[in-house]
Amino acid sequence: MIKVDNLFKTFGDKQVLSDVSFEVAPGEVLGFLGPNGAGKSTTMRIITGFLEPSAGRVEVCGFDVATQALQAKETIGYLPESAALYEEMKVGDFLKFIAEIRGLSGVTQRQALERVCEQCHLDRVWHQAIETLSKGFRQRTGLAQALIHDPQVLVLDEPTDGLDPNQKFEIRELITQMGRSKAIVFSTHVLEEVEAVCSRAIVINAGVIVANGTPKEFKARTPSGRMDDFFRSVTQADTANPLTASNAQSNSEIHA
Repeated sequence: MIKVDNLFKTFGDKQVLSDVSFEVAPGEVLGFLGPNGAGKSTTMRIITGFLEPSAGRVEVCGFDVATQALQAKETIGYLPESAALYEEMKVGDFLKFIAEIRGLSGVTQRQALERVCEQCHLDRVWHQAIETLSKGFRQRTGLAQALIHDPQVLVLDEPTDGLDPNQKFEIRELITQMGRSKAIVFSTHVLEEVEAVCSRAIVINAGVIVANGTPKEFKARTPSGRMDDFFRSVTQADTANPLTASNAQSNSEIHA
C-alpha cells in the first residue's frame, strides 16, 4: 500500500534524506525509529503529500503522491507531530467539520463520529472546547480526525505523545487492531511500543536507513538482547555522517 522509492530531500545546502526506500503492505505495522533530526517527520510529510521530495517517488494505494495527490490523500489518515486543531471549536464540532471535509454526510457521517468517539474515548470531552483539553485529550482528538474516514493507510507521528500509561495502552491496542487490515507507519521514541505493536521496524539515522527488520531480529543482534542497545549501536557517532551511514546500512540492515 505504501511504496517509497529512492527519496532524497534537501533544505538549502543541508541534505535531510538520502536514498530512502521501503514498502509497507496491508496488515503491517511499521515502526519508524531514529534520533531527533534523523528524518522521520520529513519522510512522513513527503508520504502524506505535505512536502515535495528533492528526488524520488512515493506511491500510496497505487496513486503517485506527486501526480495524483488528491486520490492518494483520500486513502491516508495522518496525525502529524503537532496536530493543528481549531482551538475555539468543541471536539464534536471539530470532528464533524473534518468529516464534512472528507465528504461524509448523513448516516455515514453519524456512524463515523460515533466510531471515532468510541475508538479514542472522547465521550467525556465531546462537548468541550479544544483549547480547554489536556495534552492527552488533544492527542486523542488529533488521532480521531485521522481515523474519521476509515482510511486504508495510517501515518502517525508520535501518536502516544502526552498520553498517560493507560491511554498509551489503549492507543497501542487500537493500532494493533487496525493493523490487521491497514498499512500503518508510526514513529516513536518509546522502544517498548515497537516491541508491543510493530510487525517490522526501520531505523533511520542522519537521513539514511540503517536497519530494517523485526524487533525480534533487532534484539538478536546484540549480546544483551535489548532493543535500546541495538538502537544505540546503529545510531551512534560512527553512523552520523551520511557517507559512513550508507556503509552502516549495508552492514546492519535486516530484512523481514
